[in-house]
Amino acid sequence: MTKDTFSKLSRRGFIAGTAAAAGAVATPGFAQTAVGSRDPNDIVKRNISSFRSLDWQPYFSNLKNGAILVDIDSRALHMWTQEGNYKLYPSSVPLSEDLTRRGRTSVIRKVEGPSWAPTPAMRKRNPEWPEFVGPGPDNPLGSHALYLTWTYYRIHGTHDTRKIGRKSSNGCIGLYNEHIAEVFEKSKIGTQVLLI
Repeated sequence: MTKDTFSKLSRRGFIAGTAAAAGAVATPGFAQTAVGSRDPNDIVKRNISSFRSLDWQPYFSNLKNGAILVDIDSRALHMWTQEGNYKLYPSSVPLSEDLTRRGRTSVIRKVEGPSWAPTPAMRKRNPEWPEFVGPGPDNPLGSHALYLTWTYYRIHGTHDTRKIGRKSSNGCIGLYNEHIAEVFEKSKIGTQVLLI
């Protein structure tokens, strides 16, 4: 190796090492995060700029029977009880815009331990999927489900916690099982729902 080649490699190494050190100092939280050691609630912290509390008045005229607002872009479900109590939950949202539905609907049925059957469109896209899955850990609807006036659309739990905070569903809104249990308990038949 010639002296010129050695000095070029040394300068490159110095510049790369300096840039890496500066990046670690500038982002200490990132540098200290161990891969695979994240708590499910850390998903919220990474999306903190869009995951913020909202007031119900711009979206609903009243809180009769409570209200649920799902913000598809921030992947968050906002819930207000009839008494005005508020809670914010991270959610999963549809995989693509063609699977996404926006607008007003309401809760028409509540099921603890729901069963699941893929829609005709899902079966066409995924013919290998089972025709029916009963309640339990293999059920994509998790522990609880709120059925909406829109056919095939639900707000439900999931046993696959990797889906929360992501575009991962075929149209439904998913929550951690412990969160859907809270929403399930607070919601009523007739709770108004708005997806934006």
